[in-house]
Amino acid sequence: MDYNSSDTVPGPRAEDHLPHTAQAAAKIVIVGGFGVGKTTMVGSVSEIRPLTTEETMTQAGIGVDDDYGSDSKTATTVAMDFGRISVTEQLVLYLFGTPGQERFWFLWNGLFEGALGAVVLLDTRRLEVSFDVIGRLEERGVPFVVAVNSFPDAPRHPVEELRAALDLSPEIPIVECDARRRASSRDVLMTLMRFLYALTVRGATV
Repeated sequence: MDYNSSDTVPGPRAEDHLPHTAQAAAKIVIVGGFGVGKTTMVGSVSEIRPLTTEETMTQAGIGVDDDYGSDSKTATTVAMDFGRISVTEQLVLYLFGTPGQERFWFLWNGLFEGALGAVVLLDTRRLEVSFDVIGRLEERGVPFVVAVNSFPDAPRHPVEELRAALDLSPEIPIVECDARRRASSRDVLMTLMRFLYALTVRGATV
C-alpha cells in the first residue's frame, strides 16, 4: 500500500504473550491483489509485532508481476504476513495475509486450510484483480467480507454498484476501511465475525 506509515507499534511488547484468558482461537486470512494493503492491515491491527515476508522488488518481476504502483512500492510479500488480535478476552484471531503477486498464489491453498473466514481487501482503481481472488474463496467455501481500502486517489462507488460489479450475493457485507488505522481494520474483522456468527445461526435454524 502506498502509505508511509501505519499505527503499528514496533519492538517487543508484553502483549506478545498470549493472554491467559484466551479460550478459543480462529484463523483469518486477508486476501487481495498486489498492493491493496494486506501487509498494512495486518501490521496496523496486530497486537504483536507482525511477521512479514517482504522482499525487495527487482527487475526479474518485470513482465511477470503486476506492476501497478511500482513507482512507489519497493517490496512485496512472497509468502505471508502474520499477526494476532484479541477480539474479546476469550477469543483470539490469528491473521494471515496472502501474497498478492499471482506467481505466489500457489501458497494460498495452504493458507486457506483451516481458515474460519476471510477479508477480501479491495482497491477500487483495480476491481478486476479481485475477481479471481473471490472466485478462489468461493471454490473453497471460505466465507468472506469485502473491505474497500480508502486510497486517497481511488474512485468511490455506491455499495450496490460494487456488489453488482463483483457479482456478490446480497448477504455478503461490503465495508469501507483505512487499512493504516488500527480501529478501522479492527472494525473490518468485527464485521467478519458478526457475519460468521449470522451464518452459524442461520445454519442451525435450517
